Amino acid sequence: MSKLKVGVIGCGSISRYRHLPEYAANNLVEITAVCDIVELRADEMAEKYGAQAYTDYEKMLAEADIEIVSVCTPNYLHAPMSIAALNAGKHVLCEKPMATSQEDALAMIEAAKASGKKLMIAHNQRFVPSHAKARELIEKGEVGKIHSFRTAFGHPGPEGWSIDGKESWFFRKEEAFIGAMGDLGVHKTDLLRYLLGEEFVEVGAFVESSAKENSTVDDNAVCVLKSESGIVGTLAASWAYGREDNSTIIYGENAVLRLEDHPEYSLVVQYRNGETVNYELGKIQSNEDGGQNSTRVIETFVDSIVNDTVPPVNGEEGMKSLNVVLAALESSETKQIVQVKK
Repeated sequence: MSKLKVGVIGCGSISRYRHLPEYAANNLVEITAVCDIVELRADEMAEKYGAQAYTDYEKMLAEADIEIVSVCTPNYLHAPMSIAALNAGKHVLCEKPMATSQEDALAMIEAAKASGKKLMIAHNQRFVPSHAKARELIEKGEVGKIHSFRTAFGHPGPEGWSIDGKESWFFRKEEAFIGAMGDLGVHKTDLLRYLLGEEFVEVGAFVESSAKENSTVDDNAVCVLKSESGIVGTLAASWAYGREDNSTIIYGENAVLRLEDHPEYSLVVQYRNGETVNYELGKIQSNEDGGQNSTRVIETFVDSIVNDTVPPVNGEEGMKSLNVVLAALESSETKQIVQVKK
């Protein structure tokens, strides 16, 4: 079978540390085109991966011999670039959050349906071994009825990760639209939906912009979420933590699951009868690992194309996770409990 040809739009940190190396490591694909409005960055990645460099994504879509496109650009460009790529007959892997509004997310989903091509959103938390094991235990009934949860995703901020440092688009509302909630919170809304196996219906949130100078987006948020069956819990997303915290705790009637909350064990199960089971399943990927651990996002996306299956985080899934974040922003602005859109 001939290899699937890939084009990557955006040559910043997420493509350098995640998309490009993971495509390069996959023997089912080859990187043939890269694009960035900063010519030097496009040229650098093109040379590294033996690809053609572009500074205009529309030119890349029209001219390059590609079947797959990764969209690794600022948030406000996710929808228009993904739609253009889908309309050009390409499969699309889009970074999160998939869009900056439900309307744009729906337009992406429609474009995927009309083109008959795959659309996947790069939510990587579902593929973390501890998270997959926790879902398995919940589905088997070992945890019993789930009553509550708390999850956090925080680190010192994108200036330590972004290729542009403190000048990054992450801090500009017109380009990012959402700050820590879009960068980190949306990962956790997706994870919780996956673990609990149900949707969130109501959100109450405090979303603040107090930790970063010269920033026009949120950087510190705490939300209370309620699921359709009445599970309530908290989600925190922050760019103000001194060290990364990517932990989740699920409280069930038979057991408490502690995910990524222990320095050695990626999953700790504390049963009601006093028994504790520790799992060493490998570390969760983080900004601090320099891209050493695979996210399995690329692998999963490529497999869905090769085997013609629905990507696990398709457009509909991405939109449901986005809608929880949009409801949190609305709640913070209105000081009301907000219903999550369906």
